[in-house]
Amino acid sequence: MIGGMIAVVVGGAGFGAYALYGGGAAADDGTRAASADQKPKVKTGPLSATEVTTTARAFLTAWQSGKVAEAAAATDDSAAATSLLTGYTKDARIKDVTLTPGTPTGDEVPFSVKATVSYKNTDKPLAYDSALTVVRRTSDGKPLVDWHAAVVHPDLKDGDRLVTGEAGTPPVKALDRDGGELTKEKYASLGPVLDGLREKYGKEAGGKAGIELRVVRGKSAKSDDLSDKTLLELSKGTPGTVKTTLDPALQAAAEKQVAKKARSSVAVVRVSTGEILAAANASPGFNTAFQGSLAPGSTMKVITSSLLIEKGLASADKKHPCPKYFTYGHWKFQNDDKFEIKDGTFKASFARSCNTAFISQAPKLKDDDLTKQAQQVFGLGMNNWAIGVPSFDGAVPVQSAAQMAASLIGQGGVRMNPLNMASVSATVKSGTFRQPYLVSPDVDGRKLATASRTMSAGTLSQLRELMSYTAAYGTAAEAMAGVSGDVGAKTGSAEVDGQKKPNGWFTAYRGDLAAAGVVQQGGHGGSTAGPIVAALLKMGG
Repeated sequence: MIGGMIAVVVGGAGFGAYALYGGGAAADDGTRAASADQKPKVKTGPLSATEVTTTARAFLTAWQSGKVAEAAAATDDSAAATSLLTGYTKDARIKDVTLTPGTPTGDEVPFSVKATVSYKNTDKPLAYDSALTVVRRTSDGKPLVDWHAAVVHPDLKDGDRLVTGEAGTPPVKALDRDGGELTKEKYASLGPVLDGLREKYGKEAGGKAGIELRVVRGKSAKSDDLSDKTLLELSKGTPGTVKTTLDPALQAAAEKQVAKKARSSVAVVRVSTGEILAAANASPGFNTAFQGSLAPGSTMKVITSSLLIEKGLASADKKHPCPKYFTYGHWKFQNDDKFEIKDGTFKASFARSCNTAFISQAPKLKDDDLTKQAQQVFGLGMNNWAIGVPSFDGAVPVQSAAQMAASLIGQGGVRMNPLNMASVSATVKSGTFRQPYLVSPDVDGRKLATASRTMSAGTLSQLRELMSYTAAYGTAAEAMAGVSGDVGAKTGSAEVDGQKKPNGWFTAYRGDLAAAGVVQQGGHGGSTAGPIVAALLKMGG
């Protein structure tokens, strides 16, 4: 605002056209007023460039000038817009807003925000970029801003709020296992982890809250395990201290590895204790390593193999069917490139990742057999892990017919993340499930999850043999070349609707380390996630 005049800063060729037509778009879009005996014609079809820029201009100008009702009326959800835009000034204490539109791309208009956050005689500048999309209302054809909370700030989910004031929880100073400070500036992936540590331990760690602008999550975001997020710190609080199990060298190496592959994530755990030594994500805004919920593909065959061996349906060195196709539940399953193994052993099928070797056993299994195996032996799918920050503990739902068969090879309703699959390898290596954790339970007395039983010595021995053979001679051999010692591995590829390439998975152990990774839309796990996991296993074990 300058001298009482309100203006949206013009940036981009599309917005420069406003001056040609005064305040309206009628000269450009060819619309005419309807006569008294005609019904107004509802405009349909794609939006014109003028409609997009005019609608964006009306919304941004009203928002910048503090005319909330007018800005909300330019959206397709005036009630939600009114609430959030009112809170932008009242609750978030944001003033002196300047909105600068950029060049539209189709129906989307980017814009930058510069403002001031003011609280009790403390002011601090705020700057960020956002974007809006213009849509046509079906009922009357009117172009409107497609309302979502992310229009106001890209970190907002629908139902979230912006609030400035004393932080709900004091800040924490997170330390690695050696006492060094963990920051997202040093380790890009740790933003969500640090937020989670603060939310859980801020009040317990002895700190004092500061003043900050933060995102307060609504119900939908909290159901996705998203923590409140600090956007701007006006005055520092006094942090409490929380020590984690992260190994600084492994964490730095994990960050470096995922930076090489888009949409990659990895987790490393200590087999003997369950301590999480590293976790990294190429996309640091969401902690896929702990909270991802993805079909694990053939890495699930580790769990399925333990089930088949226990039930006497497979044995490492005995012959086992691996046909090109197997039909179950009216679905026709096949192997990658439709290969088959004639007169081969179960070990050969596991090492080459033969789908039909597992699907062919579905008729002999109960619908809940795999679910029980995952829960009772591997500690998965019971929603009871307490690692110290939000996590997804895997899901192996009871399914029937074709979906049950698909779950045997990590498809269907099965969902995992790298931490879950690193834990699977750790369980095979140690013989006992130990729940992974980031903060020692001694800090707060919380109870870690346990599994109700262990595998028999015979089953465990065969399972280790399968993974060891796969690391040396199977689909994991290329990635594991040069990883010495007592090792085992399994690759996986998970088909996802709408993706041209599957998600590539890899889980492995070496000595006292177990790790797993995924590269979404990467392709085969051996060549995508495999090198990431192998590089970290080489560092210790």
